[in-house]
Amino acid sequence: PEQFLTAEKKNVMVDLFVKWRIDNVADFYTAVGGDINQANLRLNQTIKSAIRSEFSKRNIKQLVSTDRGAIREVLMEKSKTIAPKLGIHIVDVQVMRIDLPEGVSDSVFRRMEAERESAARKFRSEGSEVAEKKRAEADKDRVVLLANAFSQAETLRGEGDAISADIYNKAYGADTEFFTFYRSLNAYKKTFSKSSMMVVDPNSDFFQYFNKQK
Repeated sequence: PEQFLTAEKKNVMVDLFVKWRIDNVADFYTAVGGDINQANLRLNQTIKSAIRSEFSKRNIKQLVSTDRGAIREVLMEKSKTIAPKLGIHIVDVQVMRIDLPEGVSDSVFRRMEAERESAARKFRSEGSEVAEKKRAEADKDRVVLLANAFSQAETLRGEGDAISADIYNKAYGADTEFFTFYRSLNAYKKTFSKSSMMVVDPNSDFFQYFNKQK
């Protein structure tokens, strides 16, 4: 592993590997005399230069959590620029590990943990706000529905009362004597269905139909 500086000017330890194969034997011997170690040295110089450039643009959080794929693509492209000159073909380049010095690791992980907790609190707060809004909307809808139902019931009750009064008036106007008699019968029924004792003058208007001879 070798050290590289991040955009925060902090050292990180990087472990990587490069997989390659000889693509043109003549060029390979011309460039490095057929020496595999020399080919690795030339290739590593190019890759390390690319790593140094890419790491200097990124902070530790980006390197550790999000940008490894992008860095790999850059390293592949950079290594391919020198590969033909060496008579080789680049099969793969991988950043195996990015390690932080112990003190840096602790501070970075604490910061990342704090950021995650902050994000979690934000999501919980937003969720509670949405739930409260939904409850308020449901309560409002319930009040509106109840008010509409009560209003409709009152309207129907008023229409029923109006129809009943109209029938009552028409019946009374058609036969006043019979309607008076009918009302008296209802009054007798309500009065005499009770067990309470009553003292009433038999000559009162209440008993007019008891005294009337047919």
